[in-house]
Amino acid sequence: MFAGCSTESDVTVEDALALAPVTVRVSDFSMSVEDFQEPQTRAASSVADYSGVKALTLAFYKTDGTTQAYCTTQLKADNTTYTTFGNFSLSLPVGNYKMIVLGYGSEVSVVFNSMTEVVFGEKKARETFCYTQDVVISNAAANDLTATLQRINSRLHVISTDGRPADATKVRITFAAGGKGFNPLTGLATTDAGFTNVIDFASTAAGEVSKSRADLFLTTDEQTMSLTIETLDDDGYLLFSKVVSNVPFKRNRITSLTGSMYSPGSVSATFSVETDWETDYEMTF
Repeated sequence: MFAGCSTESDVTVEDALALAPVTVRVSDFSMSVEDFQEPQTRAASSVADYSGVKALTLAFYKTDGTTQAYCTTQLKADNTTYTTFGNFSLSLPVGNYKMIVLGYGSEVSVVFNSMTEVVFGEKKARETFCYTQDVVISNAAANDLTATLQRINSRLHVISTDGRPADATKVRITFAAGGKGFNPLTGLATTDAGFTNVIDFASTAAGEVSKSRADLFLTTDEQTMSLTIETLDDDGYLLFSKVVSNVPFKRNRITSLTGSMYSPGSVSATFSVETDWETDYEMTF
């Protein structure tokens, strides 16, 4: 059963008498690029300015690891969910907690199945930043907390070298490993079973090259897997299919695949793999 994200908690009479105000500010987060697609270095960015973060979720778990004491989400597009995007004001019973802060590129709130398993409330994984900290909430001093988030997902770019046929409207990408859910304490995927994404092509004209992207979570910091890239028409019928083996991924990095997508059979092509934003690796399939 989904634990969900609720602002309610089990508070005894004694705890209620000891509620302490808490302030959490998500002022910035570390990121390796200004735009996830550009090989540039940037130390930090405001969550209000960075377009890749569309929602922030703050959760507190008790030290037993199973009791969610507090959880709420701010949606950037809905200013009724916050006064200042990235600032949270709340009250918690005094005690010890695990604080989890998530920033992600979805306008649908994530779901906590447990303290160690988070899934998206939609079919796709999204760009995700995470921060966790053990905190002690006390009445003896101000509980002013800050969080600097780190990107924990990997991303795939698939770029065609040939023009897209008019009847090719979707691409289906199947990952043989990794997952769409993650453990916020480790930043790693909670399953290694793989998954499938179906992505509508952008509004590029027929005959032009196409570019698609998909986010995923890895079970280790670096992971190699096979991919199946299939082109579909509006009715979901398969037009073209390519299998790419031994594709390397790394957390907080983009793997870019470039090759012929719209021709039958096995076609030789080259694709670059960006695993540290500054180094390209060449592969063939």
